[in-house]
Amino acid sequence: MASLRIQLIAFWLLLLGVCAGLGTVMVVLYQNSAGVQIGQARGLTQRVCEAIATRYQQSRTDAAAKPPLNLMQIVLQLALIEAPHVEGGVWDLSNGFLAYAYPTYEGGGTKRDVPEAERAHIAEIAHAAVAAQTVRTDILRGTREALVLTACPLPTPGNDAAAWTMTRVPAEVEAALRQLRVGLSVLLAALVISGAWVGMLLTRGFRHIQRLESALATQDLEADNVPPLKNTGVVELDRIISAVNRYSARLHTAQTQARTLLRDQAHNHRLTALGRMLGGIAHEIRNPIATMRLQAENALAASPQRHPDALQDILQQIDRLDRLVQNLLATVQPLQLQIVRVPLWEWLGQRRAQVASHAAARDITVREDTALTEAYFDPLHVGRAIDNLLDNAVRHAPIGGRVGLRIERSASGTLILRVTDNGPGVAAELRDHLFEPFATSRAEGTGLGLALVREIALAHGGDIRYLPQDTGACFELELPWRES
Repeated sequence: MASLRIQLIAFWLLLLGVCAGLGTVMVVLYQNSAGVQIGQARGLTQRVCEAIATRYQQSRTDAAAKPPLNLMQIVLQLALIEAPHVEGGVWDLSNGFLAYAYPTYEGGGTKRDVPEAERAHIAEIAHAAVAAQTVRTDILRGTREALVLTACPLPTPGNDAAAWTMTRVPAEVEAALRQLRVGLSVLLAALVISGAWVGMLLTRGFRHIQRLESALATQDLEADNVPPLKNTGVVELDRIISAVNRYSARLHTAQTQARTLLRDQAHNHRLTALGRMLGGIAHEIRNPIATMRLQAENALAASPQRHPDALQDILQQIDRLDRLVQNLLATVQPLQLQIVRVPLWEWLGQRRAQVASHAAARDITVREDTALTEAYFDPLHVGRAIDNLLDNAVRHAPIGGRVGLRIERSASGTLILRVTDNGPGVAAELRDHLFEPFATSRAEGTGLGLALVREIALAHGGDIRYLPQDTGACFELELPWRES
């Protein structure tokens, strides 16, 4: 698709071509009209006059005498018969008009007399040609016609004679010339005005478009309410602006609804998880209590030497119940986030230190990596989520295995925290309930760790997902990217 600029320039070039074509047509019409007949008549009278002089010289038998009048008349007749609408004659200083001919006269009869009205002017031009011994031409413009008169000296013994020719051109010559000038002026003015108009449209239109581009580029997409774009005064552009403003309003409404739905979803997930917890809680509490009861009964029936071992087992079960209660509280209580700037390398070192002893006991290599220097999130809660994921990775990686933690920014602009291991991965039957409470494949596990990770992700407006690998497991915690 061609741009508006190219289309307008093409239109102006087309208009230029049309004006040039019309101008050419007007010039051709002028050249074929009476407007150029004066120039043509002038050239014609000069050629005929010189032809008379040439024939006159060729007809002389005695260089010292003038040809007789009848011979002059024949010379005139022969020269003028080839020039339509041209009359002529011979004039000398002593006798005035000696001969006259108008063989192409279209009136009734044969015209034999020099036009009375032009006699004086003919004599004046002929006298000037004799005196200067050169061709003289004069044009007399009247209201109805223009008179073109030419005189050229004849080679007489005394150089005292001249031949003259005359023709008439209709007075429309001047009108045609004026019409041509007016027409060309109108075309030139139309071309200049159209060029200025197109240039103004281009300048004004693209200035408005650049302003719209700047306004759209500087819009704060994180703002609760994006201010509407201002109208430009150009109807077509204002229609586009109105459509953009309506779209912005709908987008704002949709974003508000999405945030509400996201909060409701997090709340519903929490309630659903709480409902599913009830059955698991009873089981998880019943087992430690039953163990403590059995140990206490055995200790009472046994000798005092066995009491310390029984008390130690009871304390372990109490610790198990305490961890269960802490995880339950973290799962069901709303999270209060504190979004701050987090130096990522320092924060990654803290995460590695949390699992260092556990990893060292199983000879697990833990590596962290990031190309970013800082990001904005809640370091405490996100730290708890990553610690849970790292603890699971260390538990499931084989002895001497590898665990990785990488932070990067995705192509869509979100913050990705990825934890990987080279263990067996998550069983297929457990994946659909992986982030639900008490969904675990370990006999001693509660399944609350991944549920807590999900709560932390949702509280940040992000998500947690498991990505199956050919070897091992990969968990991605995705958080919105924040500039502050």
